[in-house]
Amino acid sequence: MFAQSSSSNSSRRTEKPPEHIVAALEPGTVTNNIYRNKTLGLSCKIPEGWVLRTHELNSHEEEQPDASQPASSAGSQVLVAAFSRPPEAQGEDVNSSILIAAEPQSTYPGLKEAAQYFGPLSEVAKAQGFTQDEDLYEVMIGAKTLVRADFHKNVGKRVMRQSTLAMLSHGYAVSITVIAGTEQELEGLIDGLSFAPTK
Repeated sequence: MFAQSSSSNSSRRTEKPPEHIVAALEPGTVTNNIYRNKTLGLSCKIPEGWVLRTHELNSHEEEQPDASQPASSAGSQVLVAAFSRPPEAQGEDVNSSILIAAEPQSTYPGLKEAAQYFGPLSEVAKAQGFTQDEDLYEVMIGAKTLVRADFHKNVGKRVMRQSTLAMLSHGYAVSITVIAGTEQELEGLIDGLSFAPTK
């Protein structure tokens, strides 16, 4: 009996993953135009009529739309990808979008704070022709502190604006990237983010 109990405790200790190995992050759900992820405590309003492309991006990571995100790696996933129109549809205005992605923190050895994650994030944005507007800064959304960077890119006579917010949570580096054609629309999309306390 004692041996069995000891073995059970031992196996319980063994089953607990080491710090660098994290459980898969729940993908979250979209209901009534609101994306919710209980693990992250994150809610995100998706404007009426927008198109979801989350499944397609997870299935075909090599076919990336305009939205900036880190290079794909094992364990990375797109949690939500929403566009004002299908990415393949042409239009005069900027195809506004919201992209929330997560990568295991262990992908980047030494990654201890969200600001460090902007090394790879900024590289991707610059490779797509975006210019960073200013230095990184912190923003509070509810009780959660995130690090934010703003970018812009001239597209003909239009200016495409992008803001990326990042945080570290549950062993993942999480990025929220919003693209819009105006500052007002961009801030409106970011205002649709909220965080509830997590366990």
